Amino acid sequence: MSVSTDTERIFRIGGYVKRAKLNLRNEREIRAFHRNAIERRFGDFEGGTLVDVYIDITGYKETAKRPEMLRLMRDCADGKVNLIFAETKGYLSANTREFCYWLHFIFNLKERVDIITDDDKFNINTILNADKQREALIKMAEDYIYLNPPDHQKWLNGVVSAITNLREDG
Repeated sequence: MSVSTDTERIFRIGGYVKRAKLNLRNEREIRAFHRNAIERRFGDFEGGTLVDVYIDITGYKETAKRPEMLRLMRDCADGKVNLIFAETKGYLSANTREFCYWLHFIFNLKERVDIITDDDKFNINTILNADKQREALIKMAEDYIYLNPPDHQKWLNGVVSAITNLREDG
């Protein structure tokens, strides 16, 4: 797989998966399956390397309660990851509120972070940015935040606090 862009960038890829809590009984197999699938997908990626695979198996919908998502967000903020891959946007967030707030966080980091999903009906690919998708997602997130800035600030404070409280190894 190769991605050509206007400016050559080396992508540091973070693969993300969220599975339901009921998958905990098969946790080892689920983690191995998704790790292998993402490693196969990016094994021949000419434009970068796979940094890590982040897998949450939890019943929580809230970003602040998903430790692997928080670790991915921290790694993006630290510049370790600049391309997030998820099979579906549903892995990234459980609802519109979380998705818009999460997008705003990711798209406002110091270093640009891009997103790719493989959804059947609505792929996200902010690298190729067909139809100015990145700009449309930014506008959608900002418009959503405009509806209730105090709620967004509360969400952001909770996420930043949760990221700060992550252990160094996780």
